[in-house]
Amino acid sequence: EVQLVESGGGLVQTGGSLRLSCAASGFTFDDYALNWFRQAPGKEREGVSCISISDGSARYADSVKGRFTIYSDKAKNTVYLQMNRLKPEDTAVYSCAVEYGLGCDVENYYGMDYWGKGTLVTVSS
Repeated sequence: EVQLVESGGGLVQTGGSLRLSCAASGFTFDDYALNWFRQAPGKEREGVSCISISDGSARYADSVKGRFTIYSDKAKNTVYLQMNRLKPEDTAVYSCAVEYGLGCDVENYYGMDYWGKGTLVTVSS
């Protein structure tokens, strides 16, 4: 059974940091690309970042470039999203998703094969 389990969300003040985790199981980790998406209340889902697990190449949305870093730990089948200098507009439910294939596209919402349930990040002003 394929599972993607996010963790690490919580409440943080503006300027603070959080590290989200997406633990994967039930499929060959290296064969996939993993995306982080977020959705704030009343807003459309937004692509945040993605990583090709096989070679570690990553992409970021302009809104998080320079503040967020995505990386994987293949030994743990886990992808992390390190979020620094958080802003109130980063408040959202963050979800990870995977797509079979070697490349990744930050905005490829419809191409995802499996999704996690999400974790809430709240940034207070």
